[in-house]
Amino acid sequence: MNYLEELFLLQDEKYKDFMAKLTPNLPGEAFIGVRTPALKKLAKEMKKSGEESAILEQLPHRYFEENQLHAFLISLEKDFDRALRLTEEFLPYIDNWATCDQLSPKVFQKHLPEVRQAAYGWMTSSHPYTIRFGIEIFMRYFLDDAFAPEYPEAISKIRSEEYYVNMMIAWYFATALAKQYTEVLPILEERKLDPWVHNKTIQKAVESYRVTKEHKEYLKTLKWKS
Repeated sequence: MNYLEELFLLQDEKYKDFMAKLTPNLPGEAFIGVRTPALKKLAKEMKKSGEESAILEQLPHRYFEENQLHAFLISLEKDFDRALRLTEEFLPYIDNWATCDQLSPKVFQKHLPEVRQAAYGWMTSSHPYTIRFGIEIFMRYFLDDAFAPEYPEAISKIRSEEYYVNMMIAWYFATALAKQYTEVLPILEERKLDPWVHNKTIQKAVESYRVTKEHKEYLKTLKWKS
């Protein structure tokens, strides 16, 4: 039995409809309807059995779940050079926010200088989900001990017409306000972000339990007025 046959055996029609609504930029026929835990389990089984090449060497994929499975397999890769190569091969084919956000190679944590350099390159891409992934890398790995002020400065300069890029910029800055408030606040005070991103950042920060009440009240005063 090949992996596609296994995916259809795991099909859940209600979940298919649910995911299609969450990912409106993809046509309904792009979904099989397989829940994430089942996909992760299948990825581990394929990795263990050595059958991962059946999917990693075939791009592009037809189904959303194939892309998800591809992302989970890369995330399991323990060799950094291979994980980075597989990531760079896969990024141009990512066509939705969910697959982009599920791609998370654990080995990247151990190679932050190399990952940072790659992420800068990804953020200059013309492909929206490659840009989104680059920003997500800075949010995931570079807002704590590895933080430096030049990272939010670089991200503040990104301008895009793509909704899923702008949402990731807002998500990044809302998270940054929770973790590096003093360093990041001037970007909002000086209005360095696109107005929509600026206001979405404040909205997400105000909704966050990690931002203090006092900070939330001040952030509200910084909103762009329409």
